[in-house]
Amino acid sequence: MESLYILIPLSVVLVFVIGAVFWWSLRSGQYDDMEGPAYRLLMDDRDSPQPGDAAAGDDRAESD
Repeated sequence: MESLYILIPLSVVLVFVIGAVFWWSLRSGQYDDMEGPAYRLLMDDRDSPQPGDAAAGDDRAESD
């Protein structure tokens, strides 16, 4: 029973801390663009060869 005297106020403080962190994340723009990172992950940069890339004809990658 005595443990409840510690656990209840601790849980109330924890709820306020979690609420403050969530409020900060909303105000700082963490949830502005939820779909953009998912589409950027699907875009493949291998379609356009980069300079110095083995697919662009760089012979250094093929030498043994």
